[in-house]
Amino acid sequence: MKMEALIKGNKKFKDAHFPKLEGEFEDLVENGQNPEILFIGCSDSRVLPELILDSKPGDMFILRNIGNFVPPYKGGNDFHGSSAAIEYAVSILGVKHIIVCGHSHCGACAALYKDLSNEPHLQHVKKWLELGHKAKEYTLLATQNKNDKEQILRTTERISVKHQLENLLTYPEIYRKVKLGELNIHGWYYKIEDGSIEYYDGESCDFKLLS
Repeated sequence: MKMEALIKGNKKFKDAHFPKLEGEFEDLVENGQNPEILFIGCSDSRVLPELILDSKPGDMFILRNIGNFVPPYKGGNDFHGSSAAIEYAVSILGVKHIIVCGHSHCGACAALYKDLSNEPHLQHVKKWLELGHKAKEYTLLATQNKNDKEQILRTTERISVKHQLENLLTYPEIYRKVKLGELNIHGWYYKIEDGSIEYYDGESCDFKLLS
């Protein structure tokens, strides 16, 4: 898509779509946002949360990053963009649900199996991908046919979601609220090829079709 198309798209939005939602936007400006859901998704251009969930402005607070990874809780005075967004959603907005949504054909999960050691211009990407190492290690241990690359990647994508849920619970406030029943966390897996979503069932330790 070229920049000219984006400019035309905004004009179309202002002329055709905004008038239908004007009242909702006025309310959101006057009363502020009050979303009940924090959606943590991948920056992948093929995964659009508002599109695949048919949500409206104000419905979800959205955090997107490479691989829909959740960095474990860590103190200090460094810059923690994803962690700051999570803390803001939980402690300021008071969301009731957190969804970590992985997806099929994820470039981040595929990159876990590539050697980036000679790519100095990707130093931040390499560091960030460390958040997926546990999923890779678990997948390789659990997979019998190491030659089935497609199966390995699809498994890694799902297992990564599970590990990101575990990382969420390292945040003291999230852990506290989950224990009190004030917050629920969910692991989802979106299939780009057919639009379906699977959810992680903690009891069976498996992904099931969302319905």
